[in-house]
Parts: sequence; C-alpha cells; structure tokens
Amino acid sequence: MEFQAREKQQGGRRVAVLIPAFEEAEHIGAVVAGARRHVESVVVVDDGSRDATGKLAAAAGAEVITHAHNLGKGAAIKTGLNALLPRAFDYLLLMDGDGQHLCGEIDRFLEAARAQPDTPLWIGNRMLNPVAMPWPRRLANRFMSWRISALCGTRVPDSQCGFRMLHRCIVPSLFCETNAYDYETEMLLVAGRDGYAIGSVPVTAVYGSEKSKIRPVREGWRFVKLMARYRWKRCSR
Repeated sequence: MEFQAREKQQGGRRVAVLIPAFEEAEHIGAVVAGARRHVESVVVVDDGSRDATGKLAAAAGAEVITHAHNLGKGAAIKTGLNALLPRAFDYLLLMDGDGQHLCGEIDRFLEAARAQPDTPLWIGNRMLNPVAMPWPRRLANRFMSWRISALCGTRVPDSQCGFRMLHRCIVPSLFCETNAYDYETEMLLVAGRDGYAIGSVPVTAVYGSEKSKIRPVREGWRFVKLMARYRWKRCSR
C-alpha cells in the first residue's frame, strides 16, 4: 500500500490521522479516503452528529469513536488522543472533516518532522498566501496569532489552523481544561508554557461549500478568558 512506502521513507515513523467531526456528512468520506492514502490509520471522533457522518467515515475506512452528544471540538480531539496514545504511533496528525485541509499536504508535515525531529508540535500556516481566506477571519487570525505568539514565546503565524501534527511525547500534556474551539489555542499555550518547540508548515487556505460552526461572539469571549487566565499564570510564577 502507498502509506507503507511513505512510512519507509520517513524512517519507520508511524502516523495516525485524527479527525474530530460534527455533522460533516458532505465531506467526511472524501477526507478519510484521502488521508488513508498517506497514513496507516485514520480515527474519526463523531461528536454527536445527527447526520450520517459516522457511517460515511466508517465506510471510507476510518475507525469511528462516537460521542452520544455534542461535547465540542476540543473534547472530541481529547477523546481521540486518549484512544490513540496507548498505541504504537509516533505522530498524531489532526485534520478537520470539512475538506478545508488538503490530504496531499500531509506529506509536508512528515517532511518537516524528518528535518527537525526535536520539534514535537507542527501547525499549518495558511498566512503565506491567505487570499482565499475571508478578510474578517484573516484580520482576526493575525490578531489572535500575535497575542498567542507573545504568550508562547515563539512566533505562531497561524494559530487558528486546525491542521497540525503532534509527537506522542507532547500528548500527555494536552489533556487540559477547555473543550470547545478554544482547546486548539490552549494546546499552543500549554506547549509554549512547557518549553516545547512549535514549528509551522505552509498549507493551502481552502474555503468552499463548508459552513463554519464557530459562533464568533461566544468563541471570542472564550478566547479572551483563556488568554487572561494564561497571562495570570505567567505573571504569578
């Protein structure tokens, strides 16, 4: 199989893709099929979907873990991490289930990890060519990335990108407090606080028929509270 040849090229590293998904029946089958061309295992956490997300993911070859109710993207990621951590994977690669992340760019993360094996967290960077990104998101992303970079002590050019890869050594640190979209921000703050290097990988900004489930006011308030909490922790040391 194709992924076996890629694994050999990567020095025997084993990589699993983890996809948190909520009502992504339109795209999830294609995302899973695309990811399986590059890695050994794909796990989808169906976060209480009322559509056929879980069935279509399984039909495309994913292992599916199901939440009975919608718990939030962060909770879905942590469920997947908890399931995958005991297994013999070196890296866990996170992707969204709505088609915004190109499966062909998985190899970019693997190549980056091979070049810099001491970097345990890699995050996609869409800001090198963000033309396809709606301008309100672009502005919000730049502001949030600037604030997060200041707290992490390292530049994170696209802090809101969900396309990222984790070495297994960092995963136990990432079972932190938040359960919604703010979990992806807290993941970076925890990594920076604990002194882990954070690398970035150029990826494509893709916006098409997918509909964002982010509620800007509610998620903005969560971001403000999260940043305030980590600023306080930093100042209280």
